[in-house]
This record gives sequence, C-alpha cells and structure tokens, in this order.
Amino acid sequence: MLNDVQQEARERMEGAVKSLANDLSAIRTGRASPGLLDRVQVEYYGSPTPVNQLAVITIPEPRLIAIRPFSPSDIGSIQRAILKSDLGLTPSNDGKIIRLTIPQLTEDRRRDLSKQVGRRVEEAKVAVRNVRRDAISDLREFEKEGLITEDDLRLGYDDIQELTDKYVERIDAIGEAKIAEIMEI
Repeated sequence: MLNDVQQEARERMEGAVKSLANDLSAIRTGRASPGLLDRVQVEYYGSPTPVNQLAVITIPEPRLIAIRPFSPSDIGSIQRAILKSDLGLTPSNDGKIIRLTIPQLTEDRRRDLSKQVGRRVEEAKVAVRNVRRDAISDLREFEKEGLITEDDLRLGYDDIQELTDKYVERIDAIGEAKIAEIMEI
C-alpha cells in the first residue's frame, strides 16, 4: 500500500522534472543547440511533424544551426515553420541547407531569460508539492479506512517528504545550471 503511493508519487515527480527540463531546453541561451528546434512543427502532408523527422540538424559553429532536409522540396515549409515559431530567428537557405544564426544575447535579455527560468522552476516545484499533497491525502484516506496503521501513516509522511525534498533539489540544480548557461558570455 505504502509502496504503491510512493511509486506513483515518484513517477509523477519525475514527470514534473522531465517537463521542466524539456521546457528549459527550448530557451535560447546564445549558443546553438538542436533542442531549440524541438517544438518547431512543420506542416508535412497535412499533419504537423517535428523538424528533426524531416531533416538532419547539425551545429557546425557555436552560434549556427544547420538544417539539411532529407528532401530539398521541404526547405520552404521548414523555413515557414521556423518563421512562425516563437524562436525569433530568421532562417537563410542556399537551396540545400537552412542556416539559423543565433545572435549574442544582451544583458537585459539574459536577465529576462533568467527570470523566465526562475518562474518555470517555481512552477515545477509547485507541481512536485501538489504530488506530495495528493500522496499524503491518499495515505490519510488509507488510514481512515483502516488499511494502514497510524505508524505506517507517519512513516509514509516521512518517506513522501524525503522524496519531495530530493526532487526539489533536482529541480533547483536544473534551474541553476540553466541560469548559469544563460549568463555565460
């Protein structure tokens, strides 16, 4: 009973951490990264398709992303998708390769991005705390129904709190690493 609650809480907390990592990978840091294009969807035969399924994405230089479509006829649709996205980058192409130049971030933009990272980190912490609240609620319900003892309830509280602390530390570490990456010149 306790193990089931812990396992469910662990899985949901892990989901919150993965979601945060995914969100933060899309934040531009002034360095080229294939992760910037993860959210760009290209209209391909009527269905939205990720860019990485239509092209090879490489990083030939620290501030340049090169996108080589598998089919040269897809260059226009990939370019339109990048322009429509919230990346704020203007693609250029030579008929075979699309190039995205990542501009240097200004100090103000770095601070704004750091604040944005801070907000997303806090949202992830809230998600983890909500999982803790739900797990504790489940434990209380089990205790009311007589499925676990009061001692088991106290042990469950402690285990869930320990799990919560561990995931909050991971979230903080991910956030600090991203902020350090953004502030790096």
